[in-house]
Amino acid sequence: MAAIKLDGTALARQLKEEIRQEAAQLERRPGLAVILVGDDPASQVYVRGKERDCQECGFYSEKYALPASTTQEELLDLVEVLNQREDIDGILLQLPLPKGLDPTPVLEAIRPDKDVDCFHPENVGRLTLGQARFLPCTPGGVMYMLEQYGIEVAGKSCVVLGRSNIVGKPMSLLLLQKDGTVTTAHSRTSDVAQLCAQADILVSAVGQVGLITKEMVKEGAVVVDVAMNQDENGKLCGDVCQEEVAQRAGYLTPVPGGVGPMTRAMLMRNTLQAAKKR
Repeated sequence: MAAIKLDGTALARQLKEEIRQEAAQLERRPGLAVILVGDDPASQVYVRGKERDCQECGFYSEKYALPASTTQEELLDLVEVLNQREDIDGILLQLPLPKGLDPTPVLEAIRPDKDVDCFHPENVGRLTLGQARFLPCTPGGVMYMLEQYGIEVAGKSCVVLGRSNIVGKPMSLLLLQKDGTVTTAHSRTSDVAQLCAQADILVSAVGQVGLITKEMVKEGAVVVDVAMNQDENGKLCGDVCQEEVAQRAGYLTPVPGGVGPMTRAMLMRNTLQAAKKR
């Protein structure tokens, strides 16, 4: 029997409509500022998608498209201006930055209550303590999907492939906070295939085409494919061999149409939360 598709596109559409209705009740529209430095094509696509999301949710949005020659000081000055703006509730720095620019001081300069990507050390610390102001967008989107599909995490064996600060580490934390038994695997982990085959919930965020095969998936497992890759034909794909894994897993996120739409919807939810708290 084929796996049940975790439809991130449908869930994101539903969530954004709920956000739009809630935002319409506020005294002013939530505001999001997006900073884009350089001309990275993928980043430009992401930013355009976020602009559309803001329109759909009834938010006010501003985009700052800066040249690759922008200096660290100019970037920090812009963040400080946005920190002081009363009509801006969320500030998003689109990564990666061009060579020569260090994202760390810029991310740390964003006010924690406007850090809707949850990258500021204060927000990371709050997340670790279980006192999150915002949930990181991609891991938060995964947790929302599991909840909406009635997938219980407590007591389950959870394996997260990848230990990045953006996905892997916070994903493991959120699963742990829902009482999952979590293993974080990475490039130095031995016998990854055997580890994955024991997982009730498997989250892959590595960025390697064809990494997860049917033999690495437990019968009936929940498989969440976070990665966004391109195969040899330029087609968008994740880490999971979708067709063969779909015959073994109980639930599976498609790529595209799975985690990606939920990531953007969670950004809108974080911006709404920021506006309500301010």
